Amino acid sequence: MNQLWVLIFCLLAFACLALGMERPQEDLFGRHLSRRSITWLRIAGWVLLALSLGVTLDQERWAVGLVAWFGYLSAGAGIVFVALVAWNRLRQPDAKAARR
Repeated sequence: MNQLWVLIFCLLAFACLALGMERPQEDLFGRHLSRRSITWLRIAGWVLLALSLGVTLDQERWAVGLVAWFGYLSAGAGIVFVALVAWNRLRQPDAKAARR
């Protein structure tokens, strides 16, 4: 069950870090967020990454825990990346129709 929490923390962390960048903000919201919101999203992302590392190392030894954590990081980053790409692709036909 802890492994599921680690993956959830990694997903949320990378989602927060992605939303802390300008292009995903424009893609998802159509505008830039305030400087304060960006700062809090980035802080939340890094805190969630640290929390996921802590949960992983709590259940495994250092050597195995770090390898497992990097696997969760890769999975979380990959899922967030694919979700952002899919969002862009699904929204593209709307943008083409608006230009016509």
